[in-house]
Amino acid sequence: MEMIEFLRKTQQEVKEEIVSRAAEPGETTPFPELVFTEVVTRHMADIGMTFEPQICHYSARVGEGILRLSGYALSDDLDQLDLYVSLYEGVDQVVNVPDSETTRAAEQCSRFLNQCVSGTLLGKMDETHDAYALVQTIEKAYPGLDQIRIYVLTDRKAKTRNFQSRQIQGKTIKLEVMDIERLFNHWQSGKPRDELVVNLNDVCGAPLPCVWVADEGAEYAYAMTVFPGEALRFLYEKYGPRILEANVRSFLSQTNTVNKGIRDTLREHPERFMAYNNGVVIVADEAHLDRALDGSPGISWLKGMQVVNGGQTMASIFFTRKKYSGVDLSKVRVPAKIIVLRKSDELAEDALIADISRYANSQSAVKGSDHYANKPFQVQMEKLAMTTYCPDGVGRWYYERAAGSYKVMLDREAKSEADRRRLQDSMPPSRKLTKTDFAKYLCAWMELPDLVSLGGQKAFPAFMKRMTQADGETQVLPDVAEYKRMIAQVIIFKAATRLINPRFPAFKANVTAYTVALASHLLGARINLKDVWQKQSISPQLGNQIVAWSDEVNGLLHSSAKGRMISEWAKKRECWEHMLEHEWSAPHADIPEVGGSRLRAAS
Repeated sequence: MEMIEFLRKTQQEVKEEIVSRAAEPGETTPFPELVFTEVVTRHMADIGMTFEPQICHYSARVGEGILRLSGYALSDDLDQLDLYVSLYEGVDQVVNVPDSETTRAAEQCSRFLNQCVSGTLLGKMDETHDAYALVQTIEKAYPGLDQIRIYVLTDRKAKTRNFQSRQIQGKTIKLEVMDIERLFNHWQSGKPRDELVVNLNDVCGAPLPCVWVADEGAEYAYAMTVFPGEALRFLYEKYGPRILEANVRSFLSQTNTVNKGIRDTLREHPERFMAYNNGVVIVADEAHLDRALDGSPGISWLKGMQVVNGGQTMASIFFTRKKYSGVDLSKVRVPAKIIVLRKSDELAEDALIADISRYANSQSAVKGSDHYANKPFQVQMEKLAMTTYCPDGVGRWYYERAAGSYKVMLDREAKSEADRRRLQDSMPPSRKLTKTDFAKYLCAWMELPDLVSLGGQKAFPAFMKRMTQADGETQVLPDVAEYKRMIAQVIIFKAATRLINPRFPAFKANVTAYTVALASHLLGARINLKDVWQKQSISPQLGNQIVAWSDEVNGLLHSSAKGRMISEWAKKRECWEHMLEHEWSAPHADIPEVGGSRLRAAS
């Protein structure tokens, strides 16, 4: 796929998302900039570049300067923060964006952050604004943040993608541009265009000793070597995400099991690091061989160096040394496999890098959800979605077992634009379900709103555990009837989202998750899910009940949080337990999905 084609497909996705939302009852047409932000950040989260993104528009003049924000993402432990600001033009040709424009956007977002940290913005902002809770959180959490990044997102092509870091109250703020070319490179999982030349004489003090395997007939040459821990720390500090462009994931947090293990080894047994760690996999376009200090073959520099596996290791070394100054990296050694590509045609080379990245990362799941993609339950859901028609006999839901398969299906099956429109009419984006979204929707119905509030990647394993028998292997496979019941639960969640989103300025996702869980708790056993499937919608009466309870849920979330960030409080199981102890208003007696007489008797 050429970049121009990719650009137009991205613009089409933005337009379809806008049309889809505008067509839903009660929905207003969203700003194209925010839809673009959602499309890009969703992809960034999928490939591990950022956390669960929140779309949040803020633009205002405060004092002498303009402040801008399009969205943000916070790590679960409130130790890492990403801010997004979008420059969206809706272009259908690859055009350049001036550095002055991206610089200005980055500065406006930096100004927003600075005003948050200084405490001057909170007093000037309306409490009902979407960004109010974020401003409040940044002001409180800033001292504990270990990593802060500002991304300028644009559908144009940028000349400069990395700006000089800023300092705000003693913390380094990284500034980057995610332009259409960089997004294209990531989406293709191919070789990034950034060409880095790393002089290992400077980084390591001498050529890096290696075992060099040169097969003239192969697509690549091959070397095995060992990097000093300090060298990898330095490379991450100097190049940051640029050296991980071809990696399918990048560093997020040291709280997960893998990164925590790396941190503990660095602190407690640095001399054992090489024995415990799998090492890194590197691709490069060129390598220069010299003699190491011991006379053996050594690599003096690498051109086009990219770490395709081991980004977690590099970043964990960097952040551990930054957080714990006493860590002795002089004892740390990291095994490395270096693959030097031989020039062939560009498409073949891109495909090879994509495969190296994919297989190198197959030792552990790129995302928790990907581990389950080929499980029988997931395969069965995909089959049911493709073979079960909606009551109109034409439409279907699309279950995206593998990320991006919806687009692949359209590209593969559509022979013309008319075919594409027909497919999209029968399976519109509004009826496309990613496996992580599906897990969120059903976890809410299972009365697990705290897990839903953690995001799809965290909710997914819990959901799959529910779908697995005690032996851990034999999975309960849904039949057509169960599939329709589950889709009915999805319809209820999506309807609740449409009804709740316009009502509250912040924490909409938390309110929705808890309201759906509450509806399931109070009405679930009596709701006729077959009726919901048959109508592919909920009744106005059920919608009114959801709205009524959402007001109560929102109030209780705020009052029970007791000064804590609502989104963080909502992730605690005790939050839901507190909700269960509350006395809720009685359900309406005229909900068709339940039946008036039974409801009256129950209440």
